[in-house]
Amino acid sequence: MRQLLPLPVVVPLLGAALTLILANLPRAQRTVSVVALSGNLVVAVALLVQAYRHGPVVTQVGGWPAPVGIVLVADQLAALMLVVSSAVILCVLFYSIGQGRSETSESAPVSIYHPTYLVLTAGITNAFLAGDLFNLFVGFEMLLAASFVLITLGGTEARIRTGSTYVVVGILSSMIFLVAVGLVYAATGTLNLAQLATRLDALPDGVRMGLQLMLLLAFGIKAAVFPVSAWLPDSYPTAPAPVTAVFAGLLTKVGVYAIIRTETLLFPGGQVSDLLMVVAGLTMVVGVLGAVAQSDMKRLFSFTLLSHIGYMIFGVALSTAAALSGAIFYVVHHITIQTTLFLVAGLVEERAGSTDLRRLGGLARIAPLLAVLFFVPAMNLAGIPPFSGFLGKVGLLQAGVAVGGPLPWTLVAAGTATSLLTLYAASRVWNIAFWRAPRLATAEPVVRLPHLMVGATAALVVLGLTFTLAAGPLFRVTADAAADLRLRTPYVRAVLPGGAP
Repeated sequence: MRQLLPLPVVVPLLGAALTLILANLPRAQRTVSVVALSGNLVVAVALLVQAYRHGPVVTQVGGWPAPVGIVLVADQLAALMLVVSSAVILCVLFYSIGQGRSETSESAPVSIYHPTYLVLTAGITNAFLAGDLFNLFVGFEMLLAASFVLITLGGTEARIRTGSTYVVVGILSSMIFLVAVGLVYAATGTLNLAQLATRLDALPDGVRMGLQLMLLLAFGIKAAVFPVSAWLPDSYPTAPAPVTAVFAGLLTKVGVYAIIRTETLLFPGGQVSDLLMVVAGLTMVVGVLGAVAQSDMKRLFSFTLLSHIGYMIFGVALSTAAALSGAIFYVVHHITIQTTLFLVAGLVEERAGSTDLRRLGGLARIAPLLAVLFFVPAMNLAGIPPFSGFLGKVGLLQAGVAVGGPLPWTLVAAGTATSLLTLYAASRVWNIAFWRAPRLATAEPVVRLPHLMVGATAALVVLGLTFTLAAGPLFRVTADAAADLRLRTPYVRAVLPGGAP
């Protein structure tokens, strides 16, 4: 199984090279992309089964043993994230093929889209599997470099303007991360995560706190937590629908994953738990208030994306086994649901020519299947029983109640209010865009939606419902993953069998 571990990174990179060679053969490019990402999904499932049954899967790249060489690690958390991200990336690929935007004059040539999308995939998977801070940095840089291209596809004025903001913020967060990496190495003499788990404890409290805050700032920008989240609502809505969807579903979650990994493995004990709780509460409230004020579906979904990042940070801040399990469950749920909603927004734009609520209406009568594809994930996001969104929120709120105290109780109240306001925002979109009489955009002649776009969106809706039906087994996986995160020893012993020098 160790031989399979590099494949989720290597296969997309090889696929990117091959699709560049096949630049003048669009059909061949599509075939290569589908085969590469389908293979990634199969490998990810195999790694999750292995990690769940036998513990973390570790491989030493190039034969150099840890902590000297590069190490890839798939514990239950990393493998679960790998499975969900691989499934979502594959569905979005099918959606983009059905849309055909990569082959029109409004977007970039197909020779650019597929290689860039595969490099983005390799960066995401490398970040999840990275066993040292520098390789995590490399994963971030791979996905950011690819995202810089994807977010400006077509070169329109709006995309270049918002893409410039995205590039500046991305470079700033990378600089902070790189400085933090250098300081960590200067203080400890290593970047291997397993070795850092033992060496950071020996540092003076002030130095350790400074390193922790720098890493939190870098990852907080990437995860779009308040107050370093203002860049996201202006950057995402202007990109093509499949690009926005995969960004919303995955890029911020890579930042959340990095926060979970470093806070549990490198900085246990909750020294900044109060700060994280304040940040989580503000992220939830500010994000959802922004959502209810929007009149465009894409911008509204961008703000709901921000607000629900707060739930995940709340789980990390509490740092109990139940809270971490709830946070991991909610990350898995939110990746799927948020991606689905942005794909639905793309379908609405394809059908009506706009996502402006002031120009929409009557979609439930004109396109009933599209109405169903919106209604199910929207109610899931709002946390209506018995959907997985409800189960994840209940798990997090119960963990907050169990901890008790002024801040946790305040966060419980903020989480409840955020869920109700999310329901209000989703209901507003439903009432205006789907329920009221047709407006200008939806009264135009019927546009047939490509079957592949609808099928890919429906597949993600089904995946979200699967998380509801299989919530028990999924919670067992997240509970085991949370227990291992709190123990730390399964990860450390798997990477350094002879002990940490």
